[in-house]
Amino acid sequence: MSHDFVRRLPLDSFARSSFGRLGQRFHIDMVLMLLLTVTCAYGLLVLDSAVNRDSASVISQLMKLGVAMLIMIIMAQIPPVFYLRIAPWLYLGGLAMLVMVLFFGYKVNGSTRWLRIPGVISFQPSEVMKLFVPMILAWYFHDRHLPPKAKHVFWAAAMIALPVVLIGVQPDLGTGLLICASGLLVLLLSGIQWRYVFGVLGFACLSAPALWFVMRDYQRQRVLTLFNPESDPLGAGWNIIQSKTAIGSGGLYGKGLYQGTQSHLDFLPESHTDFIIAVLAEELGLIGILVLLLLYLLITGRGLVMAVQAQDTFGRLLSGSIVFTFFVYVFVNIGMVSGILPVVGVPLPLVSYGGTSIMTLFAGFGLLMSIHAHRRISL
Repeated sequence: MSHDFVRRLPLDSFARSSFGRLGQRFHIDMVLMLLLTVTCAYGLLVLDSAVNRDSASVISQLMKLGVAMLIMIIMAQIPPVFYLRIAPWLYLGGLAMLVMVLFFGYKVNGSTRWLRIPGVISFQPSEVMKLFVPMILAWYFHDRHLPPKAKHVFWAAAMIALPVVLIGVQPDLGTGLLICASGLLVLLLSGIQWRYVFGVLGFACLSAPALWFVMRDYQRQRVLTLFNPESDPLGAGWNIIQSKTAIGSGGLYGKGLYQGTQSHLDFLPESHTDFIIAVLAEELGLIGILVLLLLYLLITGRGLVMAVQAQDTFGRLLSGSIVFTFFVYVFVNIGMVSGILPVVGVPLPLVSYGGTSIMTLFAGFGLLMSIHAHRRISL
């Protein structure tokens, strides 16, 4: 008889239900699946208004969500040990694609971030690094004693810095910072000593003036606009002013679905992507925002429960990073639209129109379900 440690988990009523058994059979967490489905349906309703009932855009987004959910289900069937083994190759492949962007990428809105296979697909390699960076760090710490030693922290920081630099020169500082955050979350979850954390924060504060001089003009303008958007109301401050106007005009109950003026009269830019929550606030008010925040909170809470139940270092670190990174994306988008953070071009998870970002997000949830479903349980 094997003497391997097997974590004992309570057999609750949900697990005994037919709904729970169906999820166990197909390695799908039905609670998380239900929350994701409800949130996506809510997002499609808001998107339909943001695009002025353009059925082609809604159908396109619905198809992307369908493909993304299929990817999630497929990834949930694969045991985590497979992801552990291929993590280094995925990371190296992601770095290779980032290098290819510098030479063969095509430019959109002044930034070279995309790779295109003519007639097949266009995708943004930086999006997949949101998964590959936490995955390589979880792989690196898997067989090492935790909390990590100084040399291990150094090499982990190097693994984070390399893709962040490659993404920063595209330029895409916002995505680079988010990928950096996803890697730092793994370091925090690994039990890194607080003196290292405070040391990094101190270094970041001291290097901030140097970062200012290497930033592009439009990036510096975004920081200045954060503190005083009224200084250029018809230029750099336009987005923030209009989004705050839309949010404030919604009040408690909103103007009603499809009744918003800021988006439908084209005052609000990027209303179906980065600033879609302003549309939600204007049309459904504070109540509509609270409903969405509750769904996000439930998804995060369920994800944390699944992460805590992971039975090895790789699973715990990767699961925790996926869940907290999802929360960071929500916080950054809402903070950006409400004017407390600079505009960095981060879509609102599960709601904004998009392709590559939604695929990456659901792939992360597929990893989370795989780690949760393939754990060894003694019931």
